[in-house]
This record gives sequence, C-alpha cells and structure tokens, in this order.
Amino acid sequence: MDRKPLARRAGQLKAASSMSENPLNLYFRLFNEIGIIGQLSRSLLEAHLPPRFLLQHFAVLNHLVRVKDGQMPLHLARAFQVPKTSMTHTLAILAKAGLVELRDNPDDGRSKCVWITEAGKAFRRNAIDNLAPDITRLVAKIPAGHIDTLLPLLTELRCILDTDRDEV
Repeated sequence: MDRKPLARRAGQLKAASSMSENPLNLYFRLFNEIGIIGQLSRSLLEAHLPPRFLLQHFAVLNHLVRVKDGQMPLHLARAFQVPKTSMTHTLAILAKAGLVELRDNPDDGRSKCVWITEAGKAFRRNAIDNLAPDITRLVAKIPAGHIDTLLPLLTELRCILDTDRDEV
C-alpha cells in the first residue's frame, strides 16, 4: 500500500487523468473505492459496538435520528433495501435491548411504527464517541479541507443514486 502523503498521491493521480479514462472504468473505480471504504469503516465501527451488535443495528438507530423517527418497518426495509423479514429481525433485537419501541401506528392502529428510545440515542452517541481515537488518527493524515471537498460530492452522488433507485 502506498503510504505517501495524500497530497502527493493526489498529484500523481491527476497525471493519470480521468478525462482520458473510459467512463465505465472511472465510475467502477469510484464505486470500488467506496465499497472498500464501506467495508473498512464497517469493521472500524463494529469493533466499538457492544457484543452481538452489528452495523445494521447502528444504521437503523442512526437513520431514525438522522432521517425520521416513527417510521413503519416496511418503510425502513425499503430505505435499507432489505427484505421486511430482515428488518423485522433487526428491529426485534433493538427492541429487546430497549433501543427502540414498536408502537401502534396512530394512522391505522394495525401496523407498527418504530421509535428510538433515549437508550437508543445514547447507544448511537456512544458508538460515535468511541470512534474518536480512530477519527483523530484520520485527521492527522487527511486534512479537514479534503473532507469538506469530498462531502458535497458524495452527498450529491448518494442523492442521485437514491432517486434513481426509486425510479427504477
């Protein structure tokens, strides 16, 4: 693995200009890097979670805080692109641990809605706080300005893919 400073590697990458690269290869390389980063960050986060908890448990709690609390399990399954049975299992684990509550849907009284508890919010916050030493190591290697540049581009890509998913 190349351990040269990021700025120096970036300069070398510019020399192999993406302007001349086949778009299929370029975008595949992008998704490949994102996939590898996803695997590495998953392992990093899961190392800081209590035993028997995985990324999908944290991800549901994070979604309820970040996007919207009180969603139906079917909506969560669609958002995470998993079968409803998988989401039901994930929610059962979170509910058993007291991290979410399943309450009757006030709109129809038949279905359930998922609400994050104070314990669930604390679990999420602790998981994020436990990443501090790892983030500190990253900050020393990747300047915050690089992250400021990347975030809007990654957010735009996520929004496009999310919209395309709903249209397909």
